[in-house]
Amino acid sequence: PSLPCAQVVVITIPSKDVDQASMDACAKDVTSQLQGAGIRCQADLGTNHTPGRKYAHWELKGVPLRVEIGARDLASKQVTLVRRDDAATKMAVPLATLLQKVSLCLVEMQHDLLARATAERDSRIVDVTEWKDFVTALDGSNMVRTPFCDEEEWEDKVKDMSKQEALSRKGEAGEDVRTSTSLAAKTLCIPYDQPPLPEGTKCFVSGKPAKCWVLWGRSY
Repeated sequence: PSLPCAQVVVITIPSKDVDQASMDACAKDVTSQLQGAGIRCQADLGTNHTPGRKYAHWELKGVPLRVEIGARDLASKQVTLVRRDDAATKMAVPLATLLQKVSLCLVEMQHDLLARATAERDSRIVDVTEWKDFVTALDGSNMVRTPFCDEEEWEDKVKDMSKQEALSRKGEAGEDVRTSTSLAAKTLCIPYDQPPLPEGTKCFVSGKPAKCWVLWGRSY
């Protein structure tokens, strides 16, 4: 929510029971109110597409929040608020508290998405201290954290060895050059937050003294 050019889009739902000009005026007022509070908001008041098509259009653009204004919303002096990451849930929000609710939703979305991504990332990190477990961990679509001697020669060897072992397991002689996913492992980074590395810990591949923990993975 902190990155998109538009954080909120306001969309009207045409109805034969309500003058479209009244809906558009409400949408413009909502847009102006949110923009005045520093929220990046725009209204889609075009009449050449259905509301459903507009929803899909703005979701594909990555807009986090959608404000819907229909006939019942207008009559009740409220709007319907929808989060992009939970489109099945619609919230009826009074116009009087819309600014506070939108601000809160943007903060909550940022927190929820980060927490979800962090949990997914952490669940995909596997610690390995011996070579025999390395490729198996990679095959599980994981990132692998290992003690490493931090030598370029052995980094290159890990790439070659992991590729050959993965091909052997698949019963293949070589990797198709057209593949978008290489079977070779590569170093992703030396994590800033290093787990404890007891004295005497050996590199998982060379057997030399380990200098740090390194994160490995495959390119997808």
